[in-house]
Amino acid sequence: MTLEEVTVLHRTGQWCPGVRTTNNAIAYDVPILPQYQAPGRPTTDRCFVLPDEGVQLTKPNTFTGSYEGGWYIDLIETEEPEPQRFVIHDLYVDLLIPPRAVRYDVLDLDEFAEALQIGAIDIATAVKVLRDTQLFIDRHLRTPNEAHPTAWPDFPPAALLPLLELPAFG
Repeated sequence: MTLEEVTVLHRTGQWCPGVRTTNNAIAYDVPILPQYQAPGRPTTDRCFVLPDEGVQLTKPNTFTGSYEGGWYIDLIETEEPEPQRFVIHDLYVDLLIPPRAVRYDVLDLDEFAEALQIGAIDIATAVKVLRDTQLFIDRHLRTPNEAHPTAWPDFPPAALLPLLELPAFG
């Protein structure tokens, strides 16, 4: 697997070091802002971006209790203003995957509706977000015709597996 060094602008305003694979999966490390750090826990999160699917996945080190070890997925748009520099735009809809269950929660649809209502996103972007959400669920989280699934069909997505255990970037 070939890795290309990249820099990613996280929504916190931090430029973060990372890598991109030849199949366009991105991994980067973002320092957790001091006010969100948990005592005795890591101070960096590893984020994964699948630009072609319009998602960013994070296993937040700030999750504790029943969500510790779970995943947070943002629906996003990716911009590459310069070669090897990416800007991530959060598009309001999120998914939460608890660590010890084969279920997911769809979050922040109220924020998505508000953004659409006030013109922060246009109709074309809203349509893309809804389609990307459904495609991600269908590809990675949902097993048709299985009322009580016992395993994910492809989660975490196979494209991320080579990136999960890489050492820290930067």
